[in-house]
Amino acid sequence: MYILLAATISGVGSIFGAALLSLTVASRVVERMVSFSVGVLLATALLHSLPEAFESGADPRALFGTLLAGLLGFFLLEKLSLLRHSHHHEGDGHHHHHGHDREEAGRSGLTILVGDTFHNFADGIVIAAAFLADPHIGVVTALAIAAHEIPQEVGDFIVLLNAGFSKARAFAFNLLSSLAAIAGGVVGYFLLDQLSGWIPYVLVIAASSFIYIAVSDLMPQMQRKPRWRESAIQVVLVAAGIAAIVYITNGVHERHSHGGHGHDGHSHAAPVASSR
Repeated sequence: MYILLAATISGVGSIFGAALLSLTVASRVVERMVSFSVGVLLATALLHSLPEAFESGADPRALFGTLLAGLLGFFLLEKLSLLRHSHHHEGDGHHHHHGHDREEAGRSGLTILVGDTFHNFADGIVIAAAFLADPHIGVVTALAIAAHEIPQEVGDFIVLLNAGFSKARAFAFNLLSSLAAIAGGVVGYFLLDQLSGWIPYVLVIAASSFIYIAVSDLMPQMQRKPRWRESAIQVVLVAAGIAAIVYITNGVHERHSHGGHGHDGHSHAAPVASSR
């Protein structure tokens, strides 16, 4: 019961917090916040998810192979969507550039949703592991994940808006994606011993989606504004996104290191929880 409640608060609660922040800003600000999203996505992948996966003790070659497969998989997912779109409009002599741009942006929205679902599922498993180790660690872990997810979900929400999703549709899809945290909590509770070895690979797949979106979709959009003033704003916002994740991630590790004292009897599960 506590695992379900914690997974719901950390997953769904962070969506409401992110949506509230995203919906209260002007559209021009949302456009500029694409740069913030780049910083958030890259920092989440490279400074949080991937280090956590590699610290698990899993085979580094297997993790790098999973990262490669994830990057290529999301490329193929986008390519198949493009081919399907091209086949659908075959024989049409008119070129609808605006519609094509929206279709291209929509594929980035799909990719971010797939990656976010994997990430939320892994969060649910981690919350279950923390509660099974100790309820106190479970509460701290759930709160820490919620705090970490809000800036990331703001970034995801902005990516979806930039991909042409309406605000209501972006919120609905993000909400559905967040339910994966609840599913992860349930699965983690009943099958943690069998599934704990898969957590690093789930995190790597999520990280590959964030890297792919930032590098292949968002950064090229930033390059279309070569003016010095816009470039300076972009650099500042990317740095702000990275700083937000670094600050929150460092806080998570500090809280867990304090919360983990006196629980040596649960050493079989504590490493999974403390990685958050």
